[in-house]
Amino acid sequence: MSSEPILDHLTVFVRGLTVQAAIGIHDHEHGRTQPLILDVELDLTPHHVDRLADTYNYEAVPAAAAALVQVGHIGLVETFAERLARSLMTDDRVRSVRVKVAKPEALAGAEAAGCSVTLSR
Repeated sequence: MSSEPILDHLTVFVRGLTVQAAIGIHDHEHGRTQPLILDVELDLTPHHVDRLADTYNYEAVPAAAAALVQVGHIGLVETFAERLARSLMTDDRVRSVRVKVAKPEALAGAEAAGCSVTLSR
């Protein structure tokens, strides 16, 4: 007797999304934009997926990031990450979201500095 495997994990992700954002607390960071590199993972309620309507459309991630950028200057990458995560959690299928924000121009000599946040229900 064989049993069909059960889907126990479903993750949608976007990696390496670059956005230009007005961000930073220092005087030299005001009045200009800087690149942020975003990695996002959304853990969904596991279920069978046959159509786009059955899952979270990952195109919503850059749209949410763009909407956040349009709000205006944000002081901290932590604030940006949390706001983005909260906006992505509005879909009830999302059980948790992880947002990593890298700011490549933050530290001389470093590839990037930044943060990651995780929200879950």
